[in-house]
Amino acid sequence: KQWYQRRVAITAGQKEMSTRAMELLMLPEDTPAFILDVGCGSGLSGEAITEKGHYWVGMDISPSMLAVALDKEVEGDLLLTDIGQGVPFRAGVFDGVISISVLQWLCNADKVHHNPFRRLKRFFTLLYSSMRNGTRAVFQVYPETPRQMEIITEQATRCGFTGGVVVDYPNSTKAKKIFLCLFAGGSGAVPQSLPPAYGSDNTSTVAYSNERLTDRKRKRGSEMSKREWIQNKKEKSTDCDSALIPLL
Repeated sequence: KQWYQRRVAITAGQKEMSTRAMELLMLPEDTPAFILDVGCGSGLSGEAITEKGHYWVGMDISPSMLAVALDKEVEGDLLLTDIGQGVPFRAGVFDGVISISVLQWLCNADKVHHNPFRRLKRFFTLLYSSMRNGTRAVFQVYPETPRQMEIITEQATRCGFTGGVVVDYPNSTKAKKIFLCLFAGGSGAVPQSLPPAYGSDNTSTVAYSNERLTDRKRKRGSEMSKREWIQNKKEKSTDCDSALIPLL
């Protein structure tokens, strides 16, 4: 009985986060959109997309989870793939992207040849290309450390994204949810601004842009020689790989 209740609670939580991610996409009303579900699993997020009247395709690394989605006869198309290898879709095809509790796993080196920085870069590069100009992607994430969130946002901005973080119920340990909202390209049908967070005074949003990285590079070049900069970068890279990125 306890197992069943826990499963029901997990399912309800996943559905709730998926619905919130769809809200944060801020899609035009009464207009069907084509959505990518990154890490779709058994199709719970896809059901939330379908309920909103949109079409979707899901990608996941787990054959068993996709088999469950097939048994449920979900409305979306399904793709078995590792998101660390990129997003294998043509340019400009998606009107929005959602992902629930998946993105932080790219910060782990689950295999010897996995490099978290390269995998994040490839994922964000191809994701950016697959999205229509002016659309957004919303990732609900559980970063293990603040540094993980920094790594994720830095790689996203290097690949062209802008955006920020929305934290729902920031003062609640149990209900707190973090959503990374990324904007692809310039102005479009989707408003390029961060909506207010739930359960807060509307201050629990953090905006960032690719200008931050540009300023950092400019400052770096003016204060140290090229050799010093390379040495400093190597030292920081070593520290990150050993202390800040969880390796399994």
